[in-house]
Amino acid sequence: MSEKLTSGMLIEMEDKYGAHNYHPLPVVLSSGEGVYVWDVEGNKYFDFLSAYSAVNQGHCHPKIVGALIDQAKKLTLTSRAFYNDSLGVWEKYMAEYFGYDKMLPMNTGAEADETAIKLCRRWAYDVKGIEKYKAKIIVCNNNFHGRTITIISASTDPDSYEGYGPFTPGFVKIPYNDLNALEEALKDSNVAGFLVEPIQGEAGVFVPDDGYIKKAYDLCKKNNVLFIADEVQTGIARTGSLLACDHEAVRPDIVILGKALSGGVIPISAVLADDEIMLVIKPGEHGSTFGGNPLAAKVAMAALDVVKNENLADNAVRLGEIFRKELSVFNNETIKIVRGKGLLNAIVVDLKNGKTAWDLCVAMKDNGLLAKPTHGDKIRFAPPLVINEVQLRESIDIIKESVKSFE
Repeated sequence: MSEKLTSGMLIEMEDKYGAHNYHPLPVVLSSGEGVYVWDVEGNKYFDFLSAYSAVNQGHCHPKIVGALIDQAKKLTLTSRAFYNDSLGVWEKYMAEYFGYDKMLPMNTGAEADETAIKLCRRWAYDVKGIEKYKAKIIVCNNNFHGRTITIISASTDPDSYEGYGPFTPGFVKIPYNDLNALEEALKDSNVAGFLVEPIQGEAGVFVPDDGYIKKAYDLCKKNNVLFIADEVQTGIARTGSLLACDHEAVRPDIVILGKALSGGVIPISAVLADDEIMLVIKPGEHGSTFGGNPLAAKVAMAALDVVKNENLADNAVRLGEIFRKELSVFNNETIKIVRGKGLLNAIVVDLKNGKTAWDLCVAMKDNGLLAKPTHGDKIRFAPPLVINEVQLRESIDIIKESVKSFE
């Protein structure tokens, strides 16, 4: 009989044989269902990270897993060298679901961001008429669009870019939530696009001022610049609407999706745009071995059916308001700021005696709730959107009790 692996043994194994590019909380998960996950010792936790919003539909949703299993028995991958009987159906579904002419499927959020950057640059030369290789894309300080070399070239976070140059040129960095800075940057006739997160998730759930997204979009339209929304984390009902841009009735020129597009089952991402933009890329000029595979097609459609049929956006609005209200009126000096939209929320903490947000997350873990710090003093809270009010209030009690333990 083989030896049963404990959490400690598995952590040691990862440390010895794996790259050290992550610093996980000391918990080893082995199963999940809905809003809950269990570790290898059988301890149960609320998951308040949802794999960075990839598991909006809850862990192992039976409809999504069922679609995966059914298709996996038939056909998983053909490559785009051939047609398959699922991709066209999925493309039509996505175009109608989100209201765009075309979809380009990829696998990860970073790949989808790279795809959007390529589309924007090619559009700049073929449609807008910018001189070849002079195109620029405006990005915001404290952005997070992924970790490829081109994307970290647009980053202002030293943890992302330090030590990895030389960097890809062509990015103009401006403050987030600053319309004056955007207006000034748009005066450059070589600017082709504005790549922006409607809410900056990795930066600590920084929600811009009301009207910022709409006014930024209008400025882009005035200057014939593409408005490119990175909705990888904010999309698929997370903030209380299908896309976060929907809150201000903005229809981006390019939408970038990932994470919850598969319900966290397999890596699936996509870029949406109309023909004028999407068709600048011709056969052989961009692609992916796995992008648009039959498995992804069936899983993504099932995942989006769940979002619509279970009214997850409405649930995010209602429970998000409860979450922020309960933590905002919580009389405690540790929590300095509560912010967010829908069920994408964060707190900014001020702990004494050398304690940090990491220590608070460990305490919450010990009390049965999993969350992770981001950028030092911020903790992001993003439970699966299938959470109900009873579960949410139980989770809020865990957070409060954990905070009180640091007084």
